[in-house]
Amino acid sequence: MTARIQNPATVLPHALQPLLGAVKAAKEGGVPEATLELVHLRASQINGCSFCLDLGARNAKKAGETDERLHAVAAWREAPYFTDAERAALALAEAATRLADRPDPVPDAVWDAAAEHYDERQLASLVLWIGMTNLFNRLNVSTRQPAGEQSW
Repeated sequence: MTARIQNPATVLPHALQPLLGAVKAAKEGGVPEATLELVHLRASQINGCSFCLDLGARNAKKAGETDERLHAVAAWREAPYFTDAERAALALAEAATRLADRPDPVPDAVWDAAAEHYDERQLASLVLWIGMTNLFNRLNVSTRQPAGEQSW
């Protein structure tokens, strides 16, 4: 696969630093890094972003994730490897990524399950992280950024 253009955040250099700032802020919200990486992987699977899946798996491994858990993210509901808190975060990631799939995109049951495990700051972190993941997925998928080629 050849990219249509360079990553838009590098073509428009003033865009990259604010985007990375939002990513950094999301990481400072108190959610375990491994959970954030699982959420990133799940949203990226849904959106079909090979670039983000590749980079996300590498980052997850650096955060201590195991191969078993990484391989099972797509089937997290059936896999025995995830905590209740991680499951709530993954459900939130799916709902917030598939906004057009139902009239109530993030149902109260999904939100309430996440709120049982995460405080307001952590929920803000998760929502920002999911949003940034979806933004990067859309940038990379639209421009066909190849997996394994990080340009920034």
